[in-house]
Amino acid sequence: MFTEVIQPRFLETDALGHINNNTYGVWFEAARDQFFRIFVPDLDIKKWNLVIAHSSFDFLKEVFFGREVIVKTGISKIGNSSVDLIHSVYQDGKLCTTGKGIMIHYNLETKKSMAIPDAIRYELEKHMFTTPWPATLNELEVLEKN
Repeated sequence: MFTEVIQPRFLETDALGHINNNTYGVWFEAARDQFFRIFVPDLDIKKWNLVIAHSSFDFLKEVFFGREVIVKTGISKIGNSSVDLIHSVYQDGKLCTTGKGIMIHYNLETKKSMAIPDAIRYELEKHMFTTPWPATLNELEVLEKN
């Protein structure tokens, strides 16, 4: 599982005073950096071989400016050329948002998907997480230890 700590910025709030729903796509993208490095270790854009095929969010609780958030990312499924990522946002130790992204291992020149090599698949398997996100970070930490 990957972890990203984010400090919400004022510009990410909306008129209601909480984090705007469009911000989660940016946060989840930032939380994928460690995942991207499995495919492109130096993150060289000229070697890029991933595209996103799906992104969705479920808003469970409001998230606010001025208090850090913890974004957790796990892998729920590895296909022939695709990887299903699951994301969660915790603030003040509580689960606030969940999300899903499907990434495709892709050849940008031929515009076709490519099979995920065994060495990459092996690294991805280390980050499998198929349990539903628990309601608190404390519960998640217990799951991560097991």
